[in-house]
Amino acid sequence: MMRILVTGKDGQVVTALKALAAKEPDITLLALGRPEMDLAHPSSLEAPVRAFAPDAILSVAAYTAVDKAESEPELAQTVNGDAPGELARLAASLNIPILHVSTDYVFSGDKDAPYVETDETGPVSVYGKTKLSGELKIAEATDNHVILRTAWVYSPFGNNFVKTMLRLAETRDELNVVADQRGCPTYAPEIAKVLLLIARQVIQDPDPSLRGVFHLSGEGETSWAEFAKAIFELSEKRLGKLVTVHPIPTSAYPTPAVRPGNSRLNGDKLDETYGLRLERWRDALEICLEHLAAPAKPLGVPQ
Repeated sequence: MMRILVTGKDGQVVTALKALAAKEPDITLLALGRPEMDLAHPSSLEAPVRAFAPDAILSVAAYTAVDKAESEPELAQTVNGDAPGELARLAASLNIPILHVSTDYVFSGDKDAPYVETDETGPVSVYGKTKLSGELKIAEATDNHVILRTAWVYSPFGNNFVKTMLRLAETRDELNVVADQRGCPTYAPEIAKVLLLIARQVIQDPDPSLRGVFHLSGEGETSWAEFAKAIFELSEKRLGKLVTVHPIPTSAYPTPAVRPGNSRLNGDKLDETYGLRLERWRDALEICLEHLAAPAKPLGVPQ
């Protein structure tokens, strides 16, 4: 039996983790959030971690309100930086691995090609800076870590771009969507699947090459406007109409936090190390939309 502790109770990746782990008879997964485990108070982490005595920690929960973080930098730093560092310290004391979900926002977005793990970081928002802080604190606390940077996460659960577009389409026939930010949409159940697969391996195998920083995102790239068009094309029958998407520049949609213009992540290292490469983003999107149309069916995850 593998005992896996997950931070968070109902986020997109955590919800998928719980659904997938329920199908694995040898996994006991405990997803903890407030009040039992409050990342805003790192001192609250030690007691539940030691009580559960996990074989691995999955650090998934985060402060993800990107724009709000600009006005709450201290809280964002505590949740995204200090708490993961404390979890890594606890993992080191228990001699277990910690897997941590990070973000493309640790980069400036100025590169002309997809980012690789060795590229220089340079976050341009409070959110990105605090997530990078978490990465650094984890690496400082323990070598027994796997940091997985991902981007543009969506799923049938919670709040995300796909569900927002579908909600807006209920009352609108036309939408303006940013077209000069490019990235790799990533299906949360695929992130969950990879987390469990990697956790299995690093629990059993101490090989240092399995540790470190990896990029985990959907295969292929797109813009937010192209992503929206795909959502509406695949949902046309369900919506009873095809919503028109008007591409606009980022400058026409100002936000408190600066977004990277380039969020593309190169996943070759993950493939070379673990033999894992995610589904093409449009195929995974279709699976997500099918689940949204029939939520009673088991959660669909690309093979």
